[in-house]
Amino acid sequence: MSHIVLDPTGERAPAERVPLPRPTSLAGKTVGLLDISKARGNVFLDRLAELLTDRGISVRRYSKPTFAKPAPIDLRREIITKCDLVIEALAD
Repeated sequence: MSHIVLDPTGERAPAERVPLPRPTSLAGKTVGLLDISKARGNVFLDRLAELLTDRGISVRRYSKPTFAKPAPIDLRREIITKCDLVIEALAD
């Protein structure tokens, strides 16, 4: 099955991005949960964090200052250095 990933940014000439392979297991991994600061995204991430930690998976929480702009470079660097993968929440 192939997937089409749409880039929500306003690029006139979007960059080609190849998705990274998904891990076969989350065992021993640290999952970053990124709240982009839209309404109720934290509710989804709270439940997801609960489910992951109940399964013994290490979780780190992050939040963007605003959904209207990309995550600050320092935040992105921290996520990259401390997490094996990230789940980003978008809700309204």
